[in-house]
Amino acid sequence: MVWSWLRRHPRLVDVALVVAALAIAVGHAARASRPAVGVTVALLQTLPLLLRRRHPLAVLAATTAATAAVTAGWGFYNPLPAGIALFTVATLCERSVSLRAGALALAVLALPLWHEAGWANPVGLVGRLLVFVVAWLLGESLRSQRRYVSALEQRAEQLEREREAEAARAVAEEQARIARELHDVVAHSVSVMVVQAAAASDVFETRPERAREALRAIEAAGRGALLELRRLLGSVRGERPEYAPQPRLDRIDELVERVRAAGLEVELRVDGEPRPLPVAVELSAYRVVQEALTNVLKHAHATRAAIVVRYGEDGLDVEVRDDGSGGGNGGGIGHGLIGMRERVAVFGGSLEAGPVAGGGFAVAARFPAGAAA
Repeated sequence: MVWSWLRRHPRLVDVALVVAALAIAVGHAARASRPAVGVTVALLQTLPLLLRRRHPLAVLAATTAATAAVTAGWGFYNPLPAGIALFTVATLCERSVSLRAGALALAVLALPLWHEAGWANPVGLVGRLLVFVVAWLLGESLRSQRRYVSALEQRAEQLEREREAEAARAVAEEQARIARELHDVVAHSVSVMVVQAAAASDVFETRPERAREALRAIEAAGRGALLELRRLLGSVRGERPEYAPQPRLDRIDELVERVRAAGLEVELRVDGEPRPLPVAVELSAYRVVQEALTNVLKHAHATRAAIVVRYGEDGLDVEVRDDGSGGGNGGGIGHGLIGMRERVAVFGGSLEAGPVAGGGFAVAARFPAGAAA
């Protein structure tokens, strides 16, 4: 807690260090033979420390020169100002710079210290210079620690940016998925309702019962569309409504009945042994069939369509073929076919669409066995 407070108030720390060093230096200088000069040199030795964070190398040079002068002139050795300055250089500067600056400072101090300690006392000289080595080591350790913490903070910021980008990408993908769902639901339901409304209009006077059946089919298609739209929009708002589950392959019969009610003859065939598949795969297969039938109603001018769902050991195949003679199943360039290809490609599958020999149009989607992954 105290360390955190000191880090938030660096100027107070500098002032406290200067006051302590100045008190020691002035106290000894005042007892010198020429106290006025001694006090002046002591001030030059300590006051530059106030600027140590802005100009560390200049402060080290000033304090080292003043310390050498005090030691040589009065025999008083006060390593605190120069030691603080060297510690600051090691903390703020690169290692190569601080090493050269520290070596130069030791060279400047070596001669007066050697003279003051005496030629017969090399151990004393080494002991006094060792203070500066310790100051440099402490500063270098603190610089390394700060760089490590800064690297960790930068890495954390980078990870946070990556998480935000991933979240934005996931949102965009989810919005694209919902857009495809909305397209499939609305396009299919509206197509069924348009066909039924046209049929009801044709037989309204002559066959009222048939017109009522068409109106009931329109009502059922509209209710189903509203149900799915509420579910999708609820997911956009983050709600969890208790509506019908996502359609799967076991509900293709219901889809076929709706299309038959619109006047298109549809045949459904299931080959192989049906087995549970991932929900996403079954939903995509269902949507491919739904979109293909929608395109048949809108574009193909067909009288019948055939659906084949084939369960194989190597994957799931879905095919929709019609006998239309118009522009085909969307002409191969519509958004419906693009959406179908995107759905299948998500699972590493493939989709083929185009005219068939003898007339008509076919859409064939393949979901590989590894689609569950």
